[in-house]
Amino acid sequence: MLVPSVGIGQKVAKDSLKNTRQPIIVTDSTVNIIADSVKAGLTKEGKKKFTPVPKRATRLALIPGGGQLYNRDYWKLPIIYLALGGGGYTYYLNSIKYKDFLTAYKQFYDEKTGALLPGLTVDSTRIVRVRNLLGTQSTYVAARRDAIERQKNYWRRNRNLAIIASGLIYTLTIIEANVAAHLKTFDLSDDLTLKVGPKFSQPYLQQPAPGLRLVFNFK
Repeated sequence: MLVPSVGIGQKVAKDSLKNTRQPIIVTDSTVNIIADSVKAGLTKEGKKKFTPVPKRATRLALIPGGGQLYNRDYWKLPIIYLALGGGGYTYYLNSIKYKDFLTAYKQFYDEKTGALLPGLTVDSTRIVRVRNLLGTQSTYVAARRDAIERQKNYWRRNRNLAIIASGLIYTLTIIEANVAAHLKTFDLSDDLTLKVGPKFSQPYLQQPAPGLRLVFNFK
C-alpha cells in the first residue's frame, strides 16, 4: 500500500550579495587630469611646461645675455648689458688717458737706448695732450716727468681694473644662467611650504627667550 507524503529538502537561502547595492563613487576626472599632467611636466591647461637644460643655458651664456634669454629671464638683460657696457666704457676712458700720458712720457727718452734725451733732466717739462671723455676735444698742459709718470701709472692701473671687472661680470652672467636653469627645475608647488613663527624655548638656555623658528612642511 502506497501512502503519499511530502518530502522537505534543504532550504536554499537567497544570495544576499547579489541583492546588495554598492555605492558608486565618481571621482573628479578634472582633478585627476590636472594631477597627471603636472606629473608629466604639463601645465594645468595641458600645455608642455618649459624646463630649461642647464648645459644649453651655459653654452648660450657665452654670448652675453644668451643664457638669460634662453631661460626666459628677460628682465635680467638690461642689467647685464648695462653692467658690461659700463665696464667697457670705463676701459675706453682709462685707455684714452693712459695713451695721452704714455705719449708724453716717451718724449723724455730715447726709444733705442732708453736714456733721457740730451738736454733733458728729471725736472724738465713736456706738453701733455689731455682729451675729454669722448675724445673729441683736447687740452694741452705742461707737466714734469715724475708727474706724467704718476698719471701714466694711475690710468694704466684703472684700465687693468676695468678689464678685470668686466671679466668678472661676464663670468657671473654665465654662472647665473646655469644656476637659474637648475632652479627652474625645482618643485616650487604648494606641497613645499615654509612657515616662520616665534619660539620662546631656546636650546642651552634654562630661561625662556624670544626667537624665531623656521619650519618646512612636506605634504
